Formats: sequence, C-alpha cells, structure tokens
Amino acid sequence: MMKEHEIEERSKEAAALGAEADLEETAALPEVAERANEDVPAAVAAAEEGAEEETYKEMSPFRLVLRRFFRSKLSIVGLVMIVFLFLFAFLGPVVYPKWGEETVDRTAVENVFNYTYDYFDDNNAEITVIEELTINDDKNAYADPSADHLLGTDDHGMDVFVRLMYGGRISLMIGFIVVILQTIIGIILGGLAGYFGGWVDQIIMRIVDIFNCIPTLPILLIASAMIDSWGLQADERIYVLMVIITIFSWSGVARMVRGQILSLREQEYITATEVMGLPTWRKIFKHLIPNVMPQLIVSMTLGLGSVILYESTLSYLGLGVQLPKAAWGTMIATANDPVVLNYHINMWLPAGIMIVIAVLGFNFVGDGLRDAMDPKARK
Repeated sequence: MMKEHEIEERSKEAAALGAEADLEETAALPEVAERANEDVPAAVAAAEEGAEEETYKEMSPFRLVLRRFFRSKLSIVGLVMIVFLFLFAFLGPVVYPKWGEETVDRTAVENVFNYTYDYFDDNNAEITVIEELTINDDKNAYADPSADHLLGTDDHGMDVFVRLMYGGRISLMIGFIVVILQTIIGIILGGLAGYFGGWVDQIIMRIVDIFNCIPTLPILLIASAMIDSWGLQADERIYVLMVIITIFSWSGVARMVRGQILSLREQEYITATEVMGLPTWRKIFKHLIPNVMPQLIVSMTLGLGSVILYESTLSYLGLGVQLPKAAWGTMIATANDPVVLNYHINMWLPAGIMIVIAVLGFNFVGDGLRDAMDPKARK
C-alpha cells in the first residue's frame, strides 16, 4: 500500500510540474512572438539577398558578355561609330537622293585664272604683267562646298558627299564578305589540321607558311596587270578584289583555329564523344568549333578594320575599285595631284576621316568583345 501511495504522490508532483511548465511557456509566448516579428525583416532581407545572388548565378553567359561589353566606354564609342557608318552609307543616299553615285553636274562653269609675272627690262625697270585666263567647262568640276554640293565636286564634276556614302557601301561590303570568307576557309582547314594532326596537320601548316611568306605587294601588282588585260568592268573588279584579299588573309585564321583545336581535343567531353561513337564531322563542327567561336568573333571584328584599310590601300594604288565606282581609297588617290592636295582638300580628307572612323570603331568593338569574352574576367 505504501508503494501505491508513493506512486500517486509522485504522479501529482509531476502533473504540478507540467502545469507550471505550461504556464511558463504560455507566459513566454509574447516574447517568442516579439522575437519572431523582429526576425521577419531580417529573414526577408536575407531572402532578397539570396534571390539576388541566385539571379546573378542564373544569368546566361550571353547576358554576362553583354554586361561586360557595355561597361567599357571604348566599346560603346566603337559601336556608335559603326552604327553611324552603316546609317551614313546605306540610309544616306535614301535621305539625300539629289545626286547619284555616277551623276555628273553638267552646269556650265566659267573659270577665270589670273597669273602675275614680274620681270625687269633693259633699263632695270620692274614690269608687272597680269595674265587672265578664262576656261569654259561643260561640267561643274572642282566646285567648293555649297548648298548644292555639301562637300563640293571632284575633277569629274561628281558630288563628293554622295560618292562618300556609296564608297562606304563598297568598303564595308568588301570588309564583311572578305572576313566571312576567310573565316570559313580558316575554320575548315584549321579544324582539320588541329583535329587529325599528323600528316594532315603538316600539309595544311606548310601551305599556311607558304602563304605567309608570299610577298603580297608584288603579287598584287602582277594581279592588277592581269585584271587590266582582261578588260573587266568596275563592278567585276570589286569581286576579283574580294577574292584576292581573301586568298592572302585566311592563313592567320587557320593557324588560330588549329591552335585552339589542339588544346580542346584533349578535353573530357571530346573523349566522351569518341566513346559515344559520334562521326568526325560532328565532333569538329558541333563540339569543337562552337568552343572556338568567341575567339573567332573577336578575330573577325578586329579583322574588319584591317580589311577596310587593306582595300583602301589597294584602291589608292590603283589595284582596287576603279572609276566610275566610288571607294574611299579611290577618293584618297585623287590627292596624288599636287593641285588637289593643296587646294581641294574636300576631295580626299573626308574619305580619310571615314577610314579612320571605320578602323577605330571595329578595333574598339573587337577589344571590348575580347575583354567581355575572357573567362578569367570577374567584373
């Protein structure tokens, strides 16, 4: 009986202790609620920070490249330059259709030239002779800038401003087509050399070395003489010029692609493609070349400025675009005449400024893309 009595007393004590604990927990509920209310803003802020970090982590590589690219001021300046050139060259003739590319201003002009000569007679007296020469021309050549001709006219009576716009079309078109062609050739030959190696690599690289050792200027002079003997029209010479520049400029792209492929073909995912039994063309053009595209894009962007400068140089030497077609290099070539060089700056200086803008614009954009696509960049 004593044991049952002890058991009852101990159960009552336990019930009393439990009731006291419930009372303490109930009394502590307001404090817990206050702490919870205090922790809510912190939890919300932590959740927002976590969401921001998660959003940053989930940003696509393309958006990261754009973000880095537009942080560079030089990249934005280069992009503005390129957009301006395209608007000027392709929309300019639509907005300003007053004169055509080959339209000659047939306004009759009377040019009066005065020449003064001083000499001494037998009595040592100074005599001044003024000679007045009047030339009637059936075209308005060497006109100064005016409302009718914003940049004046050239020696053929054609509007310089309009020819500057059409010349931009040809120069930009040649630049883009040549860069695309040389990139395609470089991808094919460089990809084959880098993937297969061995005798394939040796043959292709020796061809690249031969093209790098060719004296370009003498070959171009010979090619120009051959083209002149063919009697090609001005439009046809443009396409021949594209082919010539492409032939002498693809080797650098092939060497770059080959070097990238040599490093990429040892990666684990290429070993996985071999285990899966994928065909060779799919390994090269579906898995290797896409990983070389960032470097190719930068190379193409930087190459555009070089090709435009190359085309302008050839046109200046008389090897490129010929009259009546307009090109920036052809327009600068008019400065070979000392009279034009000294007294008609409007005929050649604007074309030179356009070439500078084009080369700087593409170089700025290329540098910005190179920095934006750098996988080691953290900003």
